[in-house]
Amino acid sequence: MATITFCGAAQEVTGSCHLLETGGTKLLLDCGIHQGGDAIERIRKDDFLFDPRTINAVVLSHAHLDHSGLLPKLVNNGFVGPIFCTKATKELLSILLTDAFNIYNKDLDRENIRRARRGRKPLDPEYSVSDVNRVLASCQTHEFGELATIDNGTTLRLHDAGHILGAAIIELQLDEEKLKTLVFSGDLGSSESSLMNNPAALDSADILLAESTYGDRDHRSLEDTIEELTQILDRTWAENGNILIPSFAVGRTQELLFQLGLLHHQGLLDNWKVFLDSPMAIEVTKIYDNWLHILNRSDVKHLSDAHRNSLEKFLPSLECCITAEQSMAINKIDSGAIIIAGSGMCTGGRIRHHIKHRIWKPSNTIIFVGFQAQGTLGRLLIDGVSKIKMFGDQFVVKAKIETLGGFSAHAGRSELITWISRFTSCPRICLVHGEVSGMQSLSKNLLDEHDIRSQLPERGEKITF
Repeated sequence: MATITFCGAAQEVTGSCHLLETGGTKLLLDCGIHQGGDAIERIRKDDFLFDPRTINAVVLSHAHLDHSGLLPKLVNNGFVGPIFCTKATKELLSILLTDAFNIYNKDLDRENIRRARRGRKPLDPEYSVSDVNRVLASCQTHEFGELATIDNGTTLRLHDAGHILGAAIIELQLDEEKLKTLVFSGDLGSSESSLMNNPAALDSADILLAESTYGDRDHRSLEDTIEELTQILDRTWAENGNILIPSFAVGRTQELLFQLGLLHHQGLLDNWKVFLDSPMAIEVTKIYDNWLHILNRSDVKHLSDAHRNSLEKFLPSLECCITAEQSMAINKIDSGAIIIAGSGMCTGGRIRHHIKHRIWKPSNTIIFVGFQAQGTLGRLLIDGVSKIKMFGDQFVVKAKIETLGGFSAHAGRSELITWISRFTSCPRICLVHGEVSGMQSLSKNLLDEHDIRSQLPERGEKITF
C-alpha cells in the first residue's frame, strides 16, 4: 500500500509539499515555501512534517518559490537525494533560490542588528548559500515524456503543464503489488497564454492530485483582457497618471512584455515608457529568450526571426532597470510610465517603493495580474482597504486598483474541470493548492457536471491508496 501525507498547499494556495511513501521509498512532490509576511518568519515557521534525512528524492513540478523555496532548508536539515525536474526548471531555480537567499540573508542581518541593540540573542540562519548550491547540484533534469527510474521500481514521466517555462505535470508509476499510477498536476497553465503550450492531456491514474487555485471562477478571455488593458491605459494617460504592475518575475512578467509588445506593433501603446524594474525578472527573461523557439503557439510563430530571440527587443519602449539608482530615478517621472516590478503579491521587492510614491495619487493605477494570497498587501488592496502601512508610515489608498485575470498563468475553473474530466480511469481525486472556498466550488462543479467525486485533504492528513 502507498500513502500520501499532505504537508503543504492543503486547503491553501502556498507551500506546495506532499510526501509519498511507496515500497520503502519516501518521495517529496515539491518543497515550497509559504508566501506572505516576513522572509525570516516564513523560513523559521515552515517546519517539516517529516525528517528530511529520511527522504529519498524530490520530484519538483516547477521553479516558483511556493513549490521550491524550502529546498535549501531541506538540504540543510539533512536531505542528500536527487531532485528530479526539467532543465528549464533548474535554470530558473538558480535565479530564484539565489535571489531568495540574498533577501533572506539581508533581512536576517538587519534583524540581528536590532536584536543586538536590545540585548537579545541573534537568530541563527536556517540555511546558507552553500545549501542553495547543493540543491542545484542535486538536480537531475529530464525532458518532457522521458522515462526516468527513481527507486524500488518507481518510474517518472514529466509532462508539459503550460504554466511557466519548464513547469511539469508529474506522473509516477509505483511498483506496488499491483502497478499504480499517481498524477500530480503541479500548477496547470491557461490555454490563453501566448508564451506557453497547452497543458498535456492525461487520461489514466489511480490517484490524482489536482490544483484548484481558480476553482471558483473563470478568467476573462485574453481578447477581453487586452481590451480592458487598453481602456485602463487610455484613462490613465488622459489623467496624466502612471501604471504600476506588481508581477511575478517568472512567467507573468514575460507574458506582459509580449502583450505590451503586440500593442506597440499595433500602434496602441502611444508614448508610454515601460520600465522593467526587477533584476531577477530581467535575468529570467533572458532564459525565456533561449526557449522561445520551441513554442508552437501561433502568435509566437508569427514573430519575425529577430523578435523570436528577444522579448526585450520586441518592446522598443522597454527600459530594464538593474541598479537601485535606476529604480529610484523612475519616481521622478510625473506621468506616462508603466512600471513592472516584483514582488507579484507586493510582499517585498521594488514594487513596494513605487507603491509608496504613487498609491496616494488618484491619477495612478495599480493593476494586479495574478493571484493574491490571503494576508498579502496585494490581497488587501484588491479587497478594498482604504489605508495601508509600509516602511513605518501610513498611506491613504487613492490610486485606482484593477485586476486583469486574463493574464493568469493558472487554468480557470472550466479548464480545470475539462482537464480533470479527461481521466477515464476513475481515479481517486484530491484537490490541492487552493483556498477552501475555491476548492469547495470546484468539487461541487465536478460532482454536479460530471459525477466526479473529489476530496479536500487538510494539512497533515494522510491517505492510503
